[in-house]
Amino acid sequence: MNKFFLYALYIFLPLSFIACSDSDNDPKPTPPPSGSVSDYRDGITRISNDSLAFVLFAPNKGTVHLIGDFNNWAVSDKYKMTKDGDRFWIKIGGLQSNKEYVCQYLIDSKIRIADPYANKISDPWNDGEITSDIYPDLIQYPTGKTTEIAMVVSTAPNNYSWRVDNFQVAAPEKLTIYEILIRDFTEQRTIKGVKGKVSYLKDLGVNAVELMPFNEFEGNDSWGYNPSFYFAPDKAYGTSNDFKDFVDECHANGIAVIMDMVLNHSYGQSPLVRMYQDTSTGQPTADNPWYNQRSNFDNPDAQWGYDFNHESTYTQQFVDSVFSYWMSEYKIDGFRLDFTKGFTNTRFANSGDEAWGSVYDAARINILKRIHNEIKRRKPDALMICEHLSFNEEEKELSDAGILLWGNINHNSCEATMGWTQDNGGGNWNSDISWGSYKERGWTQPNLVTYMESHDEERLMYKTSQWGKVNGTYDTTDPVTRAERASAAAVILMSIPGPKMIWQFGELGYDYKLGSSMEDGRLDKKPIRWDYYNEAERRALHDVYAQMINLRKTNDAFAASDYTISLAKPVKSVLLKSGNTYICAIANFDTEAVTETVNFGKAATWKDYFTGTTFATTGPTASIPLQPGEYLLYISE
Repeated sequence: MNKFFLYALYIFLPLSFIACSDSDNDPKPTPPPSGSVSDYRDGITRISNDSLAFVLFAPNKGTVHLIGDFNNWAVSDKYKMTKDGDRFWIKIGGLQSNKEYVCQYLIDSKIRIADPYANKISDPWNDGEITSDIYPDLIQYPTGKTTEIAMVVSTAPNNYSWRVDNFQVAAPEKLTIYEILIRDFTEQRTIKGVKGKVSYLKDLGVNAVELMPFNEFEGNDSWGYNPSFYFAPDKAYGTSNDFKDFVDECHANGIAVIMDMVLNHSYGQSPLVRMYQDTSTGQPTADNPWYNQRSNFDNPDAQWGYDFNHESTYTQQFVDSVFSYWMSEYKIDGFRLDFTKGFTNTRFANSGDEAWGSVYDAARINILKRIHNEIKRRKPDALMICEHLSFNEEEKELSDAGILLWGNINHNSCEATMGWTQDNGGGNWNSDISWGSYKERGWTQPNLVTYMESHDEERLMYKTSQWGKVNGTYDTTDPVTRAERASAAAVILMSIPGPKMIWQFGELGYDYKLGSSMEDGRLDKKPIRWDYYNEAERRALHDVYAQMINLRKTNDAFAASDYTISLAKPVKSVLLKSGNTYICAIANFDTEAVTETVNFGKAATWKDYFTGTTFATTGPTASIPLQPGEYLLYISE
């Protein structure tokens, strides 16, 4: 079996990597004549109840030894892996069934790494801080016997029994995504804790959750954008089965699970970095199969960790296997890809706008389309969402290919809720949120995931509390007024056709400062305020979100392709047309009462969804009096 076919087999088959640990037995490595490296995928393969195969792709390396609990961490010819081209491999038998072992590869007698495909790792620096209520019976790191991160392996078969096998993801235009940082969502700060809130999410009405990165990252306290191992859920959040149980629970309640995945870069604990790393500079060496020696962005604000080379065939194979694994092993429904404008080897020579992707780059578009095609080949209804935030021509092309893209309207939405709605000249209104409409961008597909808040953006309610406008007796910083204006913003946001995203607790008006830098506490743990649900003004905001989300799922007008917007001026409106049903959302973000001429599209009798009051229009437009912060949702009768 040639290597190309092996790669293809590996990429297209579901992956089932194993884990191992400590034994008093002395397993027997199987001599090379009994098999071939091409019989196994890269990584760790369970052969039977007592045997495993290990395969490491390591071009230009001389020797690799397998060391671990089963051989008392001794370097010996008995556990020297057989070299076959660019790979090293070994089979071992005589292991205890269902017993975990900790082990490592020792490369050229100096580099100790865990397998890049390991589904569980043993961490000498961080495992000791993980308590038993989060991860029961966590195997201890073999302190004094080795150094650096090791892998945990076992001959035990996968023992999770799925309850839901036929889940289908909602159509993109019907999606309302709820973004979650596991660490800051419940007091347990675990995936079990998030599972306990699935009923809340179902009642809110969201049909997808997007979990910030939860594959192994450096440390136990992180947003997850410093990844190290791509096939292992981070133990600081719980066990592998805890994550599977969460996905199962979401599917049972009609909620898709989207995994935030960081493939622009990884950090220094990654074995892919450490195998080929210049000892003097710390940078990847020229022969690293997966990484560029330096970032292609000269702007330091666009550089994190070590930069993947997405033009490398080896990187592409690795990336495809990552997605395949999570979709097959954990039934993940899609991926949000971090900083996709960085998926390029195009050289950006300055630190200005070009470094942030404001010029068209065909190379990265081809890379992202390739990834999308490979994901869809494995799971046709899987979602791929790019945090591209780049040149509109690029985003339109990605959207046309069926890729969803983040659409950030945070700044101008905050200006609206704060009441800073002035014309800055030339029709440039301070609170213009028109860019939240895919049609405003010239797109033909409704693939813009519009959001007012994300993990990266300062909170609407916090900004309004600090810098909201006061006009006479009308004070936008007042808690009740803030919540009313946030409700108005939610009505407008949720009325714009296309998928939407809410940041956790946004529906409750979370108003703790995010921070602008690490020194400003940006990445620090934040207070968890489920008690907000019991405060009247915040509960009212929650209920507006819930009503709008339900309407988006049940009323096809909210997915209409025939719609018009007026989102630049202080009074904002969206008119949706679906057959004979017309819906008109209106909100006044000024700080004083106004009468506005609103486009209703036709003469009809209209009923406000929130108050039940009716009125009639005699033509396509009507004058509507609006108090500051007032919002209306008229549906034609």
